[in-house]
Amino acid sequence: MDAMSFFKQLFGKKKLDYRKRYDLLQEAISGTMSQVYKARDKETGQLVAVKILDMQITQKIDARWKGVRKPTEGEISILFDHPYIVKTLDQGLTTDGEQYLIMEYLEGTGLNNVLLIPHDMMAGSRTFYMRQVAEALAEVHKKGFIHHDICPRNLLFSGDASVLKLTDFGLTLPNQPPFTDPGNRTGTANYMAPELVRRKSTDIRLDIFSFGVTMYEMFTNELPWPRGSSDDPTASAKAAMSHSETPAPITKYRPQIHPVIAKAIHSCIEPDMNKRCPDMPHFLRMIKNADSDDREN
Repeated sequence: MDAMSFFKQLFGKKKLDYRKRYDLLQEAISGTMSQVYKARDKETGQLVAVKILDMQITQKIDARWKGVRKPTEGEISILFDHPYIVKTLDQGLTTDGEQYLIMEYLEGTGLNNVLLIPHDMMAGSRTFYMRQVAEALAEVHKKGFIHHDICPRNLLFSGDASVLKLTDFGLTLPNQPPFTDPGNRTGTANYMAPELVRRKSTDIRLDIFSFGVTMYEMFTNELPWPRGSSDDPTASAKAAMSHSETPAPITKYRPQIHPVIAKAIHSCIEPDMNKRCPDMPHFLRMIKNADSDDREN
């Protein structure tokens, strides 16, 4: 679809008065780029998540790609119909001129919150969840995109904790120039690949690195490098710069981890992208025969 056809489709579509169409039950998430509400569709009674993007921030991000049509978050996310990716049901513009997404509503919480809980609700299931995230990311790459922000905050549990789903395509870009050219440093500092931090050319291995850091944390509640403070941008930047150093062995924090899992995760967080796990199908093959989180005693 060329730019003219896209904008005809986007702006020719009837704008949504989401306050009229939905009962906004509660604000589920208030982020830096959007607001997300738990809502009930007045026509169908279905519970959904209504995501309203911040216009100023969206325009600021899009302005980086002058002369090139960057796909919107809604346009990208609605492409996915995958069991481990949060489903986008509709997207477009509101009557206020804001971009919106209507998504499936998950009763569960984010992996970032679960990692703060003293009780280990993931005991014995980490490999199970890791496969789900790996399959979701493989689908993103198969569709020709780089997610750009794989981290615990963007992984959501279903209400019964049977599924861990990937969400938030706000920073997602096509896996092609000029979007992969040097200079675009977007993501979450503690999970950034060294090539991204140093503003080098990127590809899907950027996501593989962030995935590896996230899985390392899921198994250990620690990061492979010193953690930067979310309240101190300078500290976070310094932490991200350290990702070119050798990471702490995952066995330092989880001695009993299955050796196959340990090797696979470390292959993802290799600072040298040429030595890193090349793609998610390769990773899934690596862990194919690991049927438990930890080695047998």
